[in-house]
Amino acid sequence: MDVDTVGKAAPAPPARSGWDLRLSSAVLLGKVASLASRRLGAGGGTALPGVLAAWLDSAALAKLALGLPRGTTLVTGTNGKTTTSRLLATILKRAGWQPIHNRAGANLASGVTAALLERSNLTGCPDGDSGLFEVDEAVMPRLLGAVRPRVVVLTNLFRDQLDRYGEIDFVAGLWRTALQQLPPETTVVLNADDPGIAALGRGIRARTVYFGLDTRESGDAPVGHAADSKNCPLCATPLRYDTVRYAHVGTYHCPTGDFERPPLDLAVTAVSLNGVDSSDVDVAASFGTRRWRFRLPGLYNVYNLLAAVSGALALDVPIDAIDAGVVGFSAAFGRLERITIGGRTLFVVLIKNPVGFTEVLRTILQEPGPKHLAIAINDNLADGTDVSWLWDADVEVLAGRCERVLVGGTRAGDMAVRLKYAGTPTNRVHQVGSAEQLVDDGLAGLPEGGTLYILPTYTAMIELRTLLSRRGYASYFWED
Repeated sequence: MDVDTVGKAAPAPPARSGWDLRLSSAVLLGKVASLASRRLGAGGGTALPGVLAAWLDSAALAKLALGLPRGTTLVTGTNGKTTTSRLLATILKRAGWQPIHNRAGANLASGVTAALLERSNLTGCPDGDSGLFEVDEAVMPRLLGAVRPRVVVLTNLFRDQLDRYGEIDFVAGLWRTALQQLPPETTVVLNADDPGIAALGRGIRARTVYFGLDTRESGDAPVGHAADSKNCPLCATPLRYDTVRYAHVGTYHCPTGDFERPPLDLAVTAVSLNGVDSSDVDVAASFGTRRWRFRLPGLYNVYNLLAAVSGALALDVPIDAIDAGVVGFSAAFGRLERITIGGRTLFVVLIKNPVGFTEVLRTILQEPGPKHLAIAINDNLADGTDVSWLWDADVEVLAGRCERVLVGGTRAGDMAVRLKYAGTPTNRVHQVGSAEQLVDDGLAGLPEGGTLYILPTYTAMIELRTLLSRRGYASYFWED
């Protein structure tokens, strides 16, 4: 059985009564597989246990989720799933909750199942009170049926892994059909500034909550060349933007009057971006107005903050716990993660699509001075085998701003060519053959106190993190 089939209906969760031999066997098999995987150094056991458990009991995921008294929250979207779910987990823990969370980022059905298995006893009873799972865009419809979520958080929708997902209209169609099946008791949290996401709230029975930015900028603004949702989702007329935050995210309306940005339930009323260190934000909602210093940089992380706080409010979490969670939060592995080695710093930021790559570059370039960069591009299945997205990212912003750029990964040559055409001198671009060489050459070329900004795709990030863990500079990603 393929437990991660796109759009496939999940088995309905059966009523739990007494001891379930099949479920207990599945839990035992999953726990043995997880232990063996870690003991043998084959990985963190973040997915295989779920695959094996589902093979033995196809309804294992549904049965385990049924045992969570405070229900389940699902977080999905193209960008920001990991940061949003980790921030929400931090907030829930501050509130005294005990969420079961796929913290290592295994976000297919197998990864969600594995996270539940790890925190369940042999009778299939979880030791947490709630589920919090980041979910792959393509399998989100299946998981909605399996776990019957209390809250669903949708961050954004951009082009990503075209070989796997297709165009965003296909993904939006899957989501729309799935969301229409949700009952009124479910809350769907939506990014109002993304037209494709905002439109998903129309015509569904579930309660909707919208978040976005409500700062003072105004005027007719053009969307960027990498924007995807440029047209009205109802009549296909080109949208008019008063403000563009990035790509197609901003304040918009359809000139025919068919569609406009929904009113905001949670809004940022002021924001100040502090380079690569933090952001200061004023947030207004039912609790009044709060000013927070959020220890992640970039406007895209302000949206992740809004998504997480909106999810917490939908779960009726007290504002004091939200305050503590936001102020005390730090980055997830590979997402604006700093690792210090011998007086020098590695600053690791995942990239995987044109919008994310562009925003990461703009955030990095807020810091003064020429940059030392290392970019690792792989084309494995988990990265997306089509790397044409490199040409849609605004790599031109690097021209004249780089002291040196190392390029690695299976598509290092493609990245080198992209940099050449973007105006970075070829004598400042150097190809390397391995993660070891990328780190060693990168550190060797740094001045004392300098920073190497490493921008890897997903599997390159895992390879890099594993290398740094073996050398004792970081924990393994599944332990983070």
